[in-house]
Amino acid sequence: MIEAVIFDVDGTLVDTVDMHAEAWQRAFREFGKELEFQAVREQISKGGDQLMPEFLSEKELEEFGEKLEERRTELFDMEYLPKTKPFPKVRELCERIKKDGVKIVLASSATGDEVEFFKKAMNIVDLLEAETTSDDAEASKPEPDIFEAAMKKSATRT
Repeated sequence: MIEAVIFDVDGTLVDTVDMHAEAWQRAFREFGKELEFQAVREQISKGGDQLMPEFLSEKELEEFGEKLEERRTELFDMEYLPKTKPFPKVRELCERIKKDGVKIVLASSATGDEVEFFKKAMNIVDLLEAETTSDDAEASKPEPDIFEAAMKKSATRT
């Protein structure tokens, strides 16, 4: 029997892929790197530490990688996060899963504030067993850390 369902959030439950790509593209531009939107979009499932080396040299990463990632977060949180919308029927899907006696856990590499916003936007706060944020993983996606942390949190809440 299935005990829990673990959902990624960005691009799975909330429609944010293009917004993240645009925020990254704008941040790169501010640091002198003009990138094609599609090239950035193809990297969106990765954490920033995995995404930036696709476009920056080691020297550039050392010089401004941290500041670029901070700027991307600032742009996303200020301009895109407020526009975030869940995909259709997310609440209904979660209600069905919960009705079947299955725990629902969010496994997100987003910040805690972003995850809180997403949960409210999806209107599923009352249906969740647990969630993870960027604070719960050492390595970002595509590494499995965030999903392993979600499994641990799910197992401790029985």
